Amino acid sequence: QVQIVESGGGLVRAGDSLRLSCSTSGSALAINAVHWYRQAPGKARELAAHITSDGATVYADSVKGRFTISRDNFKNTMYLQMNSLKPDDTGVYYCNADVLIAVGVIQNYEGQGTQVTVSS
Repeated sequence: QVQIVESGGGLVRAGDSLRLSCSTSGSALAINAVHWYRQAPGKARELAAHITSDGATVYADSVKGRFTISRDNFKNTMYLQMNSLKPDDTGVYYCNADVLIAVGVIQNYEGQGTQVTVSS
């Protein structure tokens, strides 16, 4: 079993920064791609950023230039650095990972989410 836990959310003002962390534990052979999703109240869930196992990244247009996704493979921890936050960034942020749990077996896991609230 694999557990994913997000942390680092909070209440900030527009223009501030936050760094979200995503730690993994359990019986994972490797963490493959990692995705940060977010969901604002009344809005559809959105993929904010994505990073592959070799470090290639993709960002939603809405966060490009402000957010940076990264990973520390030794610590099995992933990060989302969020700068120049806007009220529209408010929502619950979920870390979602494709995990190699056995040879040739990849399973997707997601954490419980961490709340980010940006006041104007």
